[in-house]
Amino acid sequence: MPVTLLGAAEIRALAADLDVTPTKKLGQNFVVDANTVRRIVHVAEVAATDRVVEVGPGLGSLTLAILETGAAVTAVEIDHRLAERLPATAASHGVAEGALTVVDADALRVTALPGDPNVLVANLPYNVSVPVLLHFMETFPGLERGVVMVQAEVGERLAAPPGSKVYGAPSVKAAWYGPWRLAGTVSRQVFWPVPNVDSVLVGFRRDPEPRGDEALRRATFQVVDAAFQQRRKMLRQALAPVLGGSSSTASAVLEAAGVDPTARGEQLTIADFVAIARTLR
Repeated sequence: MPVTLLGAAEIRALAADLDVTPTKKLGQNFVVDANTVRRIVHVAEVAATDRVVEVGPGLGSLTLAILETGAAVTAVEIDHRLAERLPATAASHGVAEGALTVVDADALRVTALPGDPNVLVANLPYNVSVPVLLHFMETFPGLERGVVMVQAEVGERLAAPPGSKVYGAPSVKAAWYGPWRLAGTVSRQVFWPVPNVDSVLVGFRRDPEPRGDEALRRATFQVVDAAFQQRRKMLRQALAPVLGGSSSTASAVLEAAGVDPTARGEQLTIADFVAIARTLR
């Protein structure tokens, strides 16, 4: 029996049956268009051999599109009602027993996942998208690649190159794990309820080898946070608190790392930040 997808009418019926009113707090804008969920899965290059983790499956529209490929899915859902209903929805749409595992939990608190997933696919709300992504990249090194749907503002920041207007701490922290790219726009009309913001797809692929160990990651992120705490400040001033306490000491450390002390955080690559962080060890 082939896996079938949810239609707009069934999604609304499911929400009514569960007494679920989409809330801004949980970012519950449900995708009601089959072409869109299939497109996300296609962009993520999901294959039958993949083990996918989906964060925030909601009523299951994207979940079923992933399962349609034959891939195994672990879905992490914070809303207890949705987590409880999802297996029944999957079964009624032709999903084989054992293909879907539901974890009823807050994604930000998850530290272990069944199935050892290698791909991340998700539709993430604005308020937790960056923290969830960084938490999963840090906690699950087996995640090789993925595609997430996020608000355009978040996606553009995650994929921003050094020197661009929206380049910031999230851009650098994401780049620690590998390259991120904008992978397409998403119409507001595919959501219920229709949001008042644009959405984009963002894809990532983890670097084959990590940039460093956990201690270096923490040191790098500390430098990143200091550099962007006050935007457009010269590094010798912005990083003084973490590089010896004074501008002169910070300048010496930056020069030793091969970084111009008068540069600003917005101009530095992830490699520059790592070079600075290595001086803290």
